[in-house]
Amino acid sequence: MKVNHLTANDLPWKIRYDAGRCTLCGSCVATCSFRAIRPKVERRRMVFSEGDLPEPKARFSAVPVIRQGTSIRDYCRGCAMCEKVCPNDAIRPERNIDTRHPIVTRCLGGDSIKRGGRKNLEGAVRTLDRLRVGRISQMTDPSLDAQRHSFDLLAPFGRILPPGRLPFIAGTDQGMNLGELTPPVNWVYPVIIGDMSIGALSWRMWEAVAMATAYLNEECGLPVRMCSGEGGVPRRLLRSKYLKYMILQIASGHFGWNRIATSMPDMIEDPAGILIKIGQGAKPGDGGLLQAGKVAEHIQAIRGVPKTDLLSPPNHQGLYSIEESVQKMFLSLNAAFKFRVPVAIKVAASATSVSVFNNLVRDPYNIVGGFFLDGIDGGTGAAHEVSLDHTGHPIVSKLRDCYLAAVTQGRQGQIPLWAAGGLGKTGDLAADAFKMICLGANGVFTGKLILQMAGCVGNDMGRCNACNTGLCPAGITTQEPQLVRRLDPDRVAQNIVNYYLAMDQELKKLMAPIGNSTLPVGRADALVSTDRAVAERLKIQHVC
Repeated sequence: MKVNHLTANDLPWKIRYDAGRCTLCGSCVATCSFRAIRPKVERRRMVFSEGDLPEPKARFSAVPVIRQGTSIRDYCRGCAMCEKVCPNDAIRPERNIDTRHPIVTRCLGGDSIKRGGRKNLEGAVRTLDRLRVGRISQMTDPSLDAQRHSFDLLAPFGRILPPGRLPFIAGTDQGMNLGELTPPVNWVYPVIIGDMSIGALSWRMWEAVAMATAYLNEECGLPVRMCSGEGGVPRRLLRSKYLKYMILQIASGHFGWNRIATSMPDMIEDPAGILIKIGQGAKPGDGGLLQAGKVAEHIQAIRGVPKTDLLSPPNHQGLYSIEESVQKMFLSLNAAFKFRVPVAIKVAASATSVSVFNNLVRDPYNIVGGFFLDGIDGGTGAAHEVSLDHTGHPIVSKLRDCYLAAVTQGRQGQIPLWAAGGLGKTGDLAADAFKMICLGANGVFTGKLILQMAGCVGNDMGRCNACNTGLCPAGITTQEPQLVRRLDPDRVAQNIVNYYLAMDQELKKLMAPIGNSTLPVGRADALVSTDRAVAERLKIQHVC
């Protein structure tokens, strides 16, 4: 081998293997979905002496061992599945701080680096970690009892008309009646399961999320909604009563919408809403990407496509201005669901987000039912690494800008603000959601954390992040049958339900001390920051 050839020392992870502990059971090789380790045979030399006096002799033998591969396609992602299944602790991945992976991958592959997961450039401390709940109700306005008090944890999905614009007329029974139709509004739980498509996730994972959503609504009384993501949904769901818990997304590729349109006559329930995706936080200004390896037969049937890479354009063909977008939403409501279903848009947080929001707030049709803002820390199933690491805007300050812009116009709350982008990154979604609501969000949505509940082993430090390969070792973001079978949908659904129940308690524990029995939307006075720059930027109190 020449010195400039690729070796394990050039890769982001090294395999540490102890041949003395290994029993050659083959579990690690069978488990590795990336083919990063393989059985090999080494020629070993042993020196020995058989006589009374030293007479060195050499004996050679072939010894089976486990070796790390050195391919830029089949390399170790650090998922540690080999370590999990090894009965003798004989093998484990170890992070290589001297990796040359960003250079050698581009040099040898001649292509942009793609991966899943989130960005890895930022440090561990987030803006949300610099915020604290600093206003506690005590003597003059006592705190509530989180265990005994009733709380109303509901957020609007749909346009809210101010009282003066409601078309009330005096009724014959000395009451007030609406003289004409008003925009549809659904009141839902303030934490929506974000858009992850049935192509990006395995069918077992997607089914687990749908089961958890139905159980939370039917058995737990939590009106949680989930978003389908781009690419359509199974026809049996479109014809079932559970469609009312689903927000159907339409993105620039319009994948799967032929099936949705043809199923409309058979729908016994309306969907919870429609979400038009203009952009996403993980790769703003870029389209969607589903590799051919993940376009299984059921995905081909739902989307009506052959087995090939599915690329969504960076923008909607035909939506080239805010005014056109509003009119198209108006037409989609009128033609498709006859004003029964709220329609929202999802945009990536950027320097232009406030301009878009200001125009939508002034929409004379009152048709925009929500503004979903996605920050740079949002997860993705597949993206170019340069987009993940270097484009986009953090969510906290941009959400605050949008809320204060609406306050300036006296129109806060008319278009519900929903925010996401790295929320729950530390595992504590309740605290993140509460802080975002205090800064002006009506609710939040999360996706990556849902995958963590299912057993995702990836993290923001470069571990795994191989969603784009279709070889997910946990069976979450793959369509390979042997890998999908690793996922237990019942267990995943139970984990999601349990997390939501715990989060519901935690939200109440945060609302009670500030004296709120309803969501504290815009109550930035409840927050303080230990960072002066953060406090000044968000217009909250600085403490030290």
